[in-house]
Formats: sequence, structure tokens, C-alpha cells
Amino acid sequence: MKAFIYIIYLFTFSLFAQESIETTLLKSTELNAESLISIDNFGTVYYVNNDVFYKKNESGIITYNNLQLGELNTVNAFNPLKINLFYKDFNTIIVLDNRLAEISKMDFNTIQPYKNISHVSTGFDNTIWVFNMDNQQLELFDYKTKTTRARSLPIQSNVLDLKSNYNFCWLLTENYLYKYNYFGSLISKIKNDGFTKFYVNSGDVILQKSNSLYFLHKASENLSPVNVPNLLINQFFVTNETLYIYDSKILFEYQIKIE
Repeated sequence: MKAFIYIIYLFTFSLFAQESIETTLLKSTELNAESLISIDNFGTVYYVNNDVFYKKNESGIITYNNLQLGELNTVNAFNPLKINLFYKDFNTIIVLDNRLAEISKMDFNTIQPYKNISHVSTGFDNTIWVFNMDNQQLELFDYKTKTTRARSLPIQSNVLDLKSNYNFCWLLTENYLYKYNYFGSLISKIKNDGFTKFYVNSGDVILQKSNSLYFLHKASENLSPVNVPNLLINQFFVTNETLYIYDSKILFEYQIKIE
């Protein structure tokens, strides 16, 4: 009987024990940025200082600022041809092209019906994912036609973070991480066990809890810890097989092997 219980224990442990994701430090460099947004495949660095948005590459540095809109809360550069900037205090989104020229401006104080927006992320085509606090719904908003193409069912907990690619949108709340398709239909959800931020790379998700990172494969609901030194993680993201971690002074680059 004891042997049988021991076998069951080992089998159960094997189901839940996850191999960690290994990393190798490539380099570390000093960086002066209040908020590091991303680094693309070509080495272009996107960051924010004093509510000014910067794009830095081999050709030089170009900037965008709209100081009359106040604090620049979030920037999404997933699509470098349609970068979106969110100014929460003014309930406004600005869309920029790759030269940081304005393509579109959405002032939700003047668009009917009124939307009180808390989080923003890039959609496909001419769309933006927004979280509407008034109805507690995730909405896919078309900024050309000023109409909502899709919306989710109401969310029952506070929203912490929002990310997307061209096909899906992920919404992290205090209770769950939700995944939606571009019709606003719920695809999956997993319980939030203390995660506060996340990043999406090729459909895989890396979540942050305190100063630890966990990997969620797009075809699984099992989490694997990412082995990195004990660092202060202010921002992090993945480009190709490089994990970037920024501690507000030093940018660390790690090679990350994901099967």
C-alpha cells in the first residue's frame, strides 16, 4: 500500500513539476530611460523620458511629445508603423507612424458613445484594443470609423495589464489572465497567482511576479520559471531569443532558449 501511494505521489509530482527555462547573460549596458518600451529585431530602441517618446537607431534619435496632454502613461510599439501612445488623464490615444508623425488622434471625451479608458494595446488593421472602465469590457475599437468592432463580456476584477498581437489579446486582472480572439470571444483563462505584468512573444507569455519571471507556452496552461539572477525588474520583454531586463539603470540581455 505504501509503495502504491509513493508511486501515485511521484506520478502527481511529475505532472505539476515544470522544467525551468535557462538563460545566458549576453551583455549589460547603461541606459538612461524612465521607461524602456522595446527593442526591435533591427536594434531600434523605444523609450520614454519626461513624457517624451524616443526612437533611437543607427540613423539617430527622433522624438515625439505632446505635453499639453500631460503624462504619457503607456506606449505600444508592437507595430512600428502604427505606434500607439496613451494619455490617461486626457482619455486620449495618439497613433504614430515610423517617423513618429501623427496618423490619428482619439479623444474619447468627444467620441460617442463616451468611453472611459484605462488600458490600451495595438490591434490588427486600423484597430486598438481598449478597456472601457464604465462597462468593464474589453473592446476592439476602429479608429478610422470610430466604431467598436467587438467587445468581451464584462470583467469582474481589476485590470492590471493588457497586451496583444494581430490575432489575440491578453488581459491580466487580479483574478485571471484572459486570452481573447479578435472577435472578443474568450479563448482561455488561467488563475492569477500574484502576477502583476506580462509580455507576449510569438503567442507565448512571460509573466512577472515580484522579481521573478515565468514562462507560459501558447499551447499549454503550465508555467515554467525563468532562471535569471535576482534583479530589480522594472521592464522586461523578449525579441527573438533575447530576454531584455531593465532595472532603471542597466539593460541586461539574456539568451533564452525556448523549445
